[in-house]
Amino acid sequence: MTTTARDTLSADAWIRRFAASVRATEAQLTALDQQVGDGDFGSNLAAGTTAALTRLDSLSSPDDAACLEAAADAFLDEIGGTSGPLFGLLLQSLAATLKTSGATTAALAEGVADGLAAIRRVGGAAPGDKTLVDALAPAAEALRSASGTAPPARALADAAESAWRGVRETARLRARMGRSSYLGERAEGVPDPGAVGVGLFFASAGGVVRDLAPHLG
Repeated sequence: MTTTARDTLSADAWIRRFAASVRATEAQLTALDQQVGDGDFGSNLAAGTTAALTRLDSLSSPDDAACLEAAADAFLDEIGGTSGPLFGLLLQSLAATLKTSGATTAALAEGVADGLAAIRRVGGAAPGDKTLVDALAPAAEALRSASGTAPPARALADAAESAWRGVRETARLRARMGRSSYLGERAEGVPDPGAVGVGLFFASAGGVVRDLAPHLG
C-alpha cells in the first residue's frame, strides 16, 4: 500500500486543527453544556487549546511527543473544571507512548488505552455513565482493532467515527455522574458535551470540524 500525505500523522498539525475545531464549535459546545452542565465546557476547552497553542509555539524541537506533552501540560496546569485534567491525562498518555515508540498506530492505540484507563481511574466513570468515556472507549477499541502497521491517520479516522457513534449514544443515556445526573429525564436526548469534545479531538486528526450537527445526528 502506498503511503500518502493523508496517511501520515503530525501531532503539531493535529493539535492546531483541534484548536480550530473548538473555536469553530465553541458556541455549540456551550449550548449543549447549558442544557446538561455548568455551561462552561466550550470556554474551558477553548482556553485549553489556546494555552496548548502558546506552548506549541514556544517549542524549539516540536516532535510529535513534545507537541502532545506541551498540550497535556497546558490542560493539566492551566485549565480548571473537569475537562482540563481529563483531556490532559489523555494527551499525557499519548505523549508518553509516542516518545517511546514513535507515531505508529500501535503506539496510538496504547496511548489512548492508557489515557482511558487513567481517566477512568481518576474520574470513576464507566461506559454507560454518559461521560466522555462513552466516546473514548469506542475510539480506543477502534485503534486496538486496527492493524499495528496501518497508517496512523487512517486508524485515527476510524477512531473518530467510533467516537462519534459513542457521542450519539450518550443522547439516549441517563447520566449517572456529574451535574447531568441530577437532571434525570431532562438530560435525556442531549449528547454529553465531554464526549463531543473527544469526538472533536479524534476528528481533528484529519481536518477541522466546523459544525457539530452532522456528527450528532
